[in-house]
Amino acid sequence: MADPQEVLSRRVQSALGAAFGPEYADTDPVIRPSQFADYQANAALALAKRLGRKPREVSAAIMEHLDVSDVCSAVEVSGPGFVNLTLRDDWISERTRALLDDERLGVPAQDRLVIPIDYSAPNVAKEMHVGHLRTTVVGDSLARTLEFLGHDVIRQNHIGDWGTPFGMLIEHLLEVGEDSPEAGLLTTDPNAFYQAARTKFDASGPEEDGFAARARRRVVALQGGDEETLRLWRGLVELSKVYFNKVYAKLGVTLTDDDLAGESTYNAMLAEVCDDLEAKGIAEISEGALCAFLEGFTGREDKPVPLIVRKSDGGYGYATTDLATIRHRVDDLKADRVLYVVGAPQAMHFKMVWAAARKAGWLPDSVEVTHVQIGNVLGSDGKILRTRSGAPVRLMALLDEAIERAAAVVRENRPDLPAEEQAAIARQVGIGAVKYADLSVAHDTEYTFDFDRMLALTGNTGPYLQYAQARIRSIFRKGGLSPERARADIAIGHEAERALALKLLEFGAVVAQVGDLLQPHRLSTYLFELAQSLTAFYEHCPVLSAATEAERESRLTLIALALRVLVQGLDLLGVEAPEHM
Repeated sequence: MADPQEVLSRRVQSALGAAFGPEYADTDPVIRPSQFADYQANAALALAKRLGRKPREVSAAIMEHLDVSDVCSAVEVSGPGFVNLTLRDDWISERTRALLDDERLGVPAQDRLVIPIDYSAPNVAKEMHVGHLRTTVVGDSLARTLEFLGHDVIRQNHIGDWGTPFGMLIEHLLEVGEDSPEAGLLTTDPNAFYQAARTKFDASGPEEDGFAARARRRVVALQGGDEETLRLWRGLVELSKVYFNKVYAKLGVTLTDDDLAGESTYNAMLAEVCDDLEAKGIAEISEGALCAFLEGFTGREDKPVPLIVRKSDGGYGYATTDLATIRHRVDDLKADRVLYVVGAPQAMHFKMVWAAARKAGWLPDSVEVTHVQIGNVLGSDGKILRTRSGAPVRLMALLDEAIERAAAVVRENRPDLPAEEQAAIARQVGIGAVKYADLSVAHDTEYTFDFDRMLALTGNTGPYLQYAQARIRSIFRKGGLSPERARADIAIGHEAERALALKLLEFGAVVAQVGDLLQPHRLSTYLFELAQSLTAFYEHCPVLSAATEAERESRLTLIALALRVLVQGLDLLGVEAPEHM
């Protein structure tokens, strides 16, 4: 247990129990970093009213029973009743050095849960656009983090691979030929293929043998399980998978074909979902459609808002599929916790689906289900980021531009590197900049897409953090040393050393908090603060030119540990760590 806040929290809780009785031993003492000491306990302010005593009296009682002499060099009451705690230098040194022998760097291994995560979810035969960026990046970071915490993460890429548009797509594929260059567009420019099919459909007349009529009949054949139609449909999906994988490879996310769990997966379950809801009295026929009217969901004039589980024409919608999805994830995947990393506008939809599923008994109270709401990406005009023509920005084009811009920066800053290495760094920096800009803000808020800010080497950016770890590597190269062999005792002699060591000790608690709260931006903030601590450390604490050999070895060990934490933290965000910058 390396995190100082956790150590101090337990000690203060023990003192609370000893001072005021066992019923107070589980009180949250709220241990926070302080400008007056290393940490500050705020328990007295919360307890004063309950106990009918003054806060400073409560703090004094806590101190009488607080045993931290092996951890703290000073403990004092300040202000209205804060307990200020200053850690011992030798305690910080020992705990920081111990992290070197911990492959988990202080990150706790949590009790294993089965956690399906629904994220990314592009559509077959359509280009992935900037709207898919955040759900993919945030979902991937959460998957990485929860796996590192010891959970069984099941990635669920709920692609749009079923429905009425596939009638026209299949007919268009038949007309152009399955091996034609036009069919190949599905792997490079899916929108072009889709638009060509749509244009034919819209221009087609009412004639029986026309394109639109054939497309409608093809939908019926697809839904009816016609084998030839299903073969053509599978071909469309396979070609789109090639395109998806190109995007995922460039973006550096962990999704694979094995993680695909598209809408078609649940097609055979939809009729049963409707029948069960109707049999249980949860859904009823209203204006020809099968609807669930759930308590607490009303619209204008307090009229109940229906969850439509079967349309009046007999077709199924998103609600039906999502009900089958949650049923499958609970019954078949044995989920303990289910995450949906999906746009914020879907919040009401998911609340209604989960309410219906709980009422039906498909979603027990023991299973936690969470909508990780994703905010919009904005342009410089404050509106949703689009091209000049008003179309959504193509994700692949955006990533290519990020790499091109990063390449210009790398060529200017590192002309000494071979062109091949410059290109590799440009990809790492460009993609890292885009991903970090997304992950550095709360996932449910909007942010403005700005290449100049994202690619800056200063400020809270991906390149700044990548440079922080690359600079450590550079120090070791300059000294002819390997970071892995730096294993000396760590001595705390300067305030900057102390601040850096304390920040390193916080890593495990921050990662655990990200897993609990599902907020990757907390890890981004931590890594930025760690990089700032490193900058301050370099200003005051020479490493290779330290005054003594012991001081030199201590500082090398401290920055070697910082390198491991930075690289591990960036990896949990899905950001690569270049050797050179």
